Amino acid sequence: MMNILLVEDDPDDVELLLEALHDNDVKFRIESIKEGDKVLPYLQLCKIFPDIIILDLNLPKMHGREVLISLKSSTFSHIPIVILTTSSSKEDKEFCLKSGADKFLSKPSTVEGFNQTVLAITQIANQHVEKNLSR
Repeated sequence: MMNILLVEDDPDDVELLLEALHDNDVKFRIESIKEGDKVLPYLQLCKIFPDIIILDLNLPKMHGREVLISLKSSTFSHIPIVILTTSSSKEDKEFCLKSGADKFLSKPSTVEGFNQTVLAITQIANQHVEKNLSR
């Protein structure tokens, strides 16, 4: 069972990701947060830590770049982060990867694209889980 924290304010994108996870038979539990400033307080109180954080950049209250920096400079820095955003900007990609994101993905516009996105997310989450099990 993969525990996912999805930080996304667009309900359509949340729905597309959920459908792709189901369509790819991924066993998961998901929590969704719509505002960037709610991520750290959520993690400080949660009982089951996510295996992966999927983070949009364009968020209300606190931009995804700021969320990424605050996560990677916190006690939660070990949790892998996949940036999933509408941005295809080279600057955004470079910034996110230099700041500690594990992967930068532009939001796909097709079902096949979302299936590929889910594959990339599950690979990163599974690597994290395996690394923690071997400790």
